[in-house]
Amino acid sequence: MDLLKKSFMTANKPKDQSPELSCYSCAACNEEELEWHGNLLRGRTKARSLSSSPAPGNSHDFRRTRSLHGPSPVTKFGPKACMLQNPKTIMHIQDPANQRLLWSKPPKSVLIVKKVRDATLLQPFKELCIFLTEVKRLIVYVERKVLEDPEIEEDDNFVVVKKKFCTFLEDYDDISDRVDFIICLGGDGTLLYASSLFQESVPPVMAFHLGSLGFLTPFKFESYQSQVSQVIEGNAAIVLRSRLKVKVVKEPREIKTSHEVGRDMKRMILKTGDKDMSRKTMLYQVLNEVVVDRGPSSYLSNVDLFLDGHLITTVQGDGVIVSTPTGSTAYAVAAGASMIHPNVPSIMITPVCPHSLSFRPIVVPAGVELKIMLSPDSRNTAWVSLDGRKRQEICHGDSITITTSCYPVPSICFRNPVNDWFESLAECLHWNVRKKQSYFVSEEEEF
Repeated sequence: MDLLKKSFMTANKPKDQSPELSCYSCAACNEEELEWHGNLLRGRTKARSLSSSPAPGNSHDFRRTRSLHGPSPVTKFGPKACMLQNPKTIMHIQDPANQRLLWSKPPKSVLIVKKVRDATLLQPFKELCIFLTEVKRLIVYVERKVLEDPEIEEDDNFVVVKKKFCTFLEDYDDISDRVDFIICLGGDGTLLYASSLFQESVPPVMAFHLGSLGFLTPFKFESYQSQVSQVIEGNAAIVLRSRLKVKVVKEPREIKTSHEVGRDMKRMILKTGDKDMSRKTMLYQVLNEVVVDRGPSSYLSNVDLFLDGHLITTVQGDGVIVSTPTGSTAYAVAAGASMIHPNVPSIMITPVCPHSLSFRPIVVPAGVELKIMLSPDSRNTAWVSLDGRKRQEICHGDSITITTSCYPVPSICFRNPVNDWFESLAECLHWNVRKKQSYFVSEEEEF
């Protein structure tokens, strides 16, 4: 039996990989040499696209990875963090209970993401900042709008600490290569926001539960000093939360102008006949889900769904949700989908109030490429939102291309990925909570 298993694993081992490396390789690291513990590893020469027939308007530059985001010797999270190579693998499948954090160098900088306009977080935020700057001697990055809170600006005792901060503005300053790890204070939204700040490699994220739900925030703030110290020392487990790489392509539109006519200020829309010939392409990294809905229209949403270039169905209803395993416990589960552990490489497709009794949620492999377009005979346009943000209108000819990203979010666990996830199901969603059935009393116990 051992000989058969050994021959099977040898036959399925990639030929361009050294014998001691038994993990997947990320296509984003191809065509370059990477250093791992002093050894130079060369990636594959070229990633092979799995799509044989692209959907209409598909671009060759939007290629999927040959392998999944999963653990690899060349997968890095920020400038200094990576995941400790795990010897406990079965047919190259990572053991989720033994995923550990590994620092190549001691971390020197940290980003604090705080929920804004929440007075209850001011004192924990100040305590954490003082601990990180004065005790741990770390460089602290804080978004500028967080420090604009009047209670922070008017606190004279906090002025000395605040002068040591490095501030930045979202969408203007690039901090991707400056932050070693992230600490979130708030609810699940803070983790989603931290993910949106990094469009490529994401540093490890440590999330404290100071919000309302807390499904993605396993740490309690009461013992933050010891917990942060353990993370800095590298004594922590992590779970890789896959993200979706989303490309929204907007086709050229006619330019419309308006002018006022008469005293009653009536507005008349005039078409100039000119066209905006610029084709707009926007790229996003999404942690939870992509939601395509009918927006303010009273008509049903009518969008075509392609998988690897082939039309699989037309969604008629309120909309459709394309989510990651992390997002399966968010909007998708409210729409009737199943709950999937973050370590399962997959993409979920969930209809929202479909006008069909047989349209059930489905799970597809993480390597596929999904494409959503407005149906040619649709009565109205559609709207798309990404993790609840960046909401925009989708018209005829526009397209949304979705696939699994090469850059997951390494979320630091309180215990391990398995226990943390089931505890969140029990505490936040009250999964399988019911009154227990009474047992039968035997005849011997009656006497």
